[in-house]
Amino acid sequence: MASISTEANLTHQFDPTSLREYDIRGIVGKTLGPDDARAIGRGFATIVRRAGGTRVAVGRDGRVSSETLEAALVEGLTTSGVDVVRTGLGPTPMLYYAEATLEVDGGIQITGSHNPADYNGFKMVLQHKPFFGEQIQQLGKMAAEGDWDEGEGTVTDADIEDDYVGRLFAGYAGGTYKIGWDAGNGAAGTVIEKLVKLLPGEHHTLFTDIDGTFPNHHPDPTEEKNLADLKQLVADKGLDFGLAFDGDGDRVGAIDGQGRVVWGDQLLSILAVPVLKKQPGATIIADVKASQMLYDRIAELGGEPLMWKTGHSLIKTKMKETGAPLAGEMSGHIFFAQDYYGFDDAQYAAVQLINAVHVTGKSMTELKDAMPAMVNTPEMRFQVDESRKFAVVEEVLDRLEQEGADVNRTDGARVNTADGWWLLRASNTQDVLVARAEAKDQAGLDRLMAQIDAQLAASGLERGPQAAH
Repeated sequence: MASISTEANLTHQFDPTSLREYDIRGIVGKTLGPDDARAIGRGFATIVRRAGGTRVAVGRDGRVSSETLEAALVEGLTTSGVDVVRTGLGPTPMLYYAEATLEVDGGIQITGSHNPADYNGFKMVLQHKPFFGEQIQQLGKMAAEGDWDEGEGTVTDADIEDDYVGRLFAGYAGGTYKIGWDAGNGAAGTVIEKLVKLLPGEHHTLFTDIDGTFPNHHPDPTEEKNLADLKQLVADKGLDFGLAFDGDGDRVGAIDGQGRVVWGDQLLSILAVPVLKKQPGATIIADVKASQMLYDRIAELGGEPLMWKTGHSLIKTKMKETGAPLAGEMSGHIFFAQDYYGFDDAQYAAVQLINAVHVTGKSMTELKDAMPAMVNTPEMRFQVDESRKFAVVEEVLDRLEQEGADVNRTDGARVNTADGWWLLRASNTQDVLVARAEAKDQAGLDRLMAQIDAQLAASGLERGPQAAH
């Protein structure tokens, strides 16, 4: 183990863009590298030790840079005196599972999530709770001051993949279907191959070899263009539906037997059926981007719908607070606390979705047919100066209040009108404003978009070219 004694290694400055609200993320070789990984290890280990802990689980995704970053992270963790349990290559939820079930005090997954191949990052859990916001900023402060404990930790390996797959399948009662699975060359590929061998029915997999260059398509199932291969597979083989996963296996996407996308909020409306059968009257949480259709459906099923802020860490925290058994985001993060651990796990969500379709007694295509036909925009993102993004939302809220509009302020401005609703919020992770609108018909949607444009114009902005994800 390399000992760190040189002056240069006693403190560290992170690129300010890499310390995000929910995780640490950057472009490898530009805004993120092994020195950052080492400093994260030192800071996180110090926090764990000062909270009375001694062991941290570490996992990694399949990106080209993940092994190098893992080695540096483990060096940082052990140099500051914690013992590391390496869980190896796998999806982020497998690391969360390790953190929930092994005797450890925290966990770190090295992952670039659904970002392009040259990105990477770190998602962290401390004592079974998400590690985010101020805690991530604290790692930056500790590094700048060199406020790190010294010690000598050990490194062991834990092979938990088969246990994890077994846990995903445990208690399965979902009937027999013909399903397509697209792992997008992401970190969940091997897990999915093992899982489908346990499931009854007929299963066809795509791109389950883990390849950090993502040679087939970008691993983000919320972008419809990335589902083209899955749609083709479902059509060619006459399958009941298809499932798709993001780069680190914490977000799920789906299509029905006709190749139509079943969006995140629509998936939640299906998943709510068995959850509320088991737990009548329970709170189910969705983010502010979700359709009104979902909130209405939860109420109709006898549940208590709760609209909350976008962001997986914020949703997990709210679930603990309210005792909600299920939550989800438009982005495909779905969280189960009923019979599970409360984290976002796309593989577990996929198994539960099969179960939920079975419980409804209808096909996925029939369920999609029965959903109210709404016209909505995708998530629109506009570049705006970092110093202005929150201010613009405040200005919009002030104007709407003066006009007496029906506004929900949970996370930005969500405005209800006779036509439907529109949303404008500041991203927590990028210098962008995010907007979305949904109406009963195109004319209504046009009127809602005109309201968004008027509000942007009043704050000196225009809905220009879309910002990249």
